[in-house]
Amino acid sequence: MKYRVSIITVSDKGSKGEREDLSGKVIAEMLSSLAEVVSYRIVPDEKEIIKMAINEELKKADLILTNGGTGLHPRDVTPDATLEIIDKQIPGIAEAMRLEGLKKTKTAMLSRAVAGIKGQTLIINLPGSPKAVRESLEAIIDVLPHAIDKIKGDPSECGR
Repeated sequence: MKYRVSIITVSDKGSKGEREDLSGKVIAEMLSSLAEVVSYRIVPDEKEIIKMAINEELKKADLILTNGGTGLHPRDVTPDATLEIIDKQIPGIAEAMRLEGLKKTKTAMLSRAVAGIKGQTLIINLPGSPKAVRESLEAIIDVLPHAIDKIKGDPSECGR
């Protein structure tokens, strides 16, 4: 079964057409064997707009991946918007992405990305750069099917 994924790129410049969204393309490429992209959009770094975009995708997607807006800049509000929506956090996903990023650059520890569940949808914040998106997804991609299945109520045992 292929999962349904929505990609939300958070970028002021991208939303105005001033920058091509390469990160969203990386996400779609990396998930092509696992998921069908059912929605793709670019929104500005505005918390209420990000929240609205995530909420609109909840009925369409098993997995919502945001990219961008996870840093320390005053306009980086993606994690803040996500935290206002999710019912439960899954800290291990964000920790795994930061850990993988730290192998390449010390600034990975500055990521404020979060992951969590709203209803039966998994929501994960990815960084903004194509390189960081690729590295972050590589760190978590193998667990995404299991996570989504469990969120949807799969009763099978987790032990191996």
